[in-house]
Amino acid sequence: MSLRSNGWLAGMMLIATRGLAQTPVPLTIENIQTRNRGAFDAVISPDARWVVATAAGPEGAGIYLVPLDGTAAPRFWNKGSAPTWFPDSRRIVFSRDNDLWVVAIGSSVATRLTSDSSDERGPQVSPDGRRVAFYSTRSGYQDIWLVPAAGGASSRLTDSATAVDDPRFLPAWSPDGNLIAYVSNRGDYWSDDLWVTDVEKRTHRRLSRGFMAATTPTWSADGRSIALLGTSKQGYWYEDLADLYVVDVATGAERAVPMQVYGSDWLHSQRVRWSGGSLIFPYLERGVMNLWSVPAAGGVATRVTHLGGTIRTFDISAGGDMVLVHAGPTTGSDVFQVRAEGGVPRQLTHFAERWAGVQAPREISYRSFDGLYIQGFLYLPPGFRPAGKYPSLVNVHGGGTNSYLQVENLTEQYLASKGYVVLAINYRGGSGFGREFQNLSINDWASGQAHDAAEAGKFLRAESWSNGKVGIYGYSYGGIMSMATITRFPEVFAAAVPMAGIYDFGDAYTNADRLGRIFIKTGHGGAPAERPEVYAVSNTLARIRNVKTPLLIMHGEADVRAPFHQFELAVDSLKAYHKTFESRTFPGEPHGFRNPAHRVELYQRLEAFLDRHLKR
Repeated sequence: MSLRSNGWLAGMMLIATRGLAQTPVPLTIENIQTRNRGAFDAVISPDARWVVATAAGPEGAGIYLVPLDGTAAPRFWNKGSAPTWFPDSRRIVFSRDNDLWVVAIGSSVATRLTSDSSDERGPQVSPDGRRVAFYSTRSGYQDIWLVPAAGGASSRLTDSATAVDDPRFLPAWSPDGNLIAYVSNRGDYWSDDLWVTDVEKRTHRRLSRGFMAATTPTWSADGRSIALLGTSKQGYWYEDLADLYVVDVATGAERAVPMQVYGSDWLHSQRVRWSGGSLIFPYLERGVMNLWSVPAAGGVATRVTHLGGTIRTFDISAGGDMVLVHAGPTTGSDVFQVRAEGGVPRQLTHFAERWAGVQAPREISYRSFDGLYIQGFLYLPPGFRPAGKYPSLVNVHGGGTNSYLQVENLTEQYLASKGYVVLAINYRGGSGFGREFQNLSINDWASGQAHDAAEAGKFLRAESWSNGKVGIYGYSYGGIMSMATITRFPEVFAAAVPMAGIYDFGDAYTNADRLGRIFIKTGHGGAPAERPEVYAVSNTLARIRNVKTPLLIMHGEADVRAPFHQFELAVDSLKAYHKTFESRTFPGEPHGFRNPAHRVELYQRLEAFLDRHLKR
């Protein structure tokens, strides 16, 4: 065995030993919603000596410095997030309290780079280390600004780059530092196009026109090409099922890289990375995400990782070594290294909690109304006995074109620990099963999908161990699905908990944020006035009179992705038809709740409601 291999093995054993010292955390709602331990992001230093990780770890939430060789424990560095290295590998710039800060290795004292009341995010350092590009909402839009790395006044680079409520992408410097690539809708409100701006001349050029960009652009080493994931404007706006595009910077010529698989942007949080003449990208299959590689010219794509679970983010060094944030069915998110030549991934951190009683669910399938088989994950109570009697639940995931992932999924683990059999389903229209499967929901939102959920309920109720009572619950598109299912199939479920859902897409189209409006318009093939018959299919409010299932409906009052007005409309309709329901709203909460106490209450209410209707 080589010296390098000996060092790698020793480092792996050292990290593994540290991980064994953790005491399992009791699986409670309070712990699940307040102990958010784990890694969120990881970036390799240019000299490939360090990894800077954003994580909630043993020393608190913030930025940790991790030796890439794995020979020392991660060290808490500073409070903040979104760290980016300077080219000299001696400093980082990061975000904290809506401003940008700089800190050097060997110091814990950060220097403030900006001071502004607007939210400033996504800092990216120029190749010469002299400037930092970042997004700010100072102009009333998401625009790119520049600030000297040594400090000083900042200046605006772009003009109305994208909507103020659309903070998905980052700026990307060209290798020579002359250009910045970015995603913008300045040419068309409904489009996410690739643009470049000349940093000195302040001129802007639209490169792409044929696809909707889904990820932050990434430059090739020679500066001639840009790679990113996207979907054709002539087709359906898929989520997590994208083509890999390469765009010629000089001409704007765009091409989809031919290969036998697709890319997965996963909520626009992933990126494509160049590795010599190849591209590394994430791809989701049946709830599992791995990294794949394909020649930039196209060809056979091959899988790089075989970890199971999912990959939250990844980065790659100039030498081809990768770091990624990975989570599995029974493990939280931590940082791993994958060497360029392959081999066993090496775990660099043990930030994530170990949860008491967590077990991997059973992957099953059940047959739906049209003969198709739907993937499900079955969570069983401790000591499950086939001869016993158990209440059961159907979980419908959020993001109608997303997927239920093979990760810890602690809410389902918790409910199973309390005596429920929980079946989480990947209904039609979701990602990870190919384009034809996703096409099944086109012009049929909350219809065939609701049928899949109803068949899951029937499947559970027919099992010999069932007590005859099945509930359904979900958040976001899961809230949409929960309400849609009980209006279309009122006899199947004994309780339902829709959370943060949309129940009339035509109304939500008028008051959702930009991303929500794009999702609605593209998902229905046009605006409500253009496609009334399609919006009639997805309209759950028009079917409220059919409800027989007791339900608990909950929503955040500051939600603009699934506008709060949807809750108000649903409650008014439930009252008008004298339905049995409970409701709860949470002041100040957007689509993803920020107050841990509110998250705790949300799921405590869910559990208490389900217990009353399914366990008695």
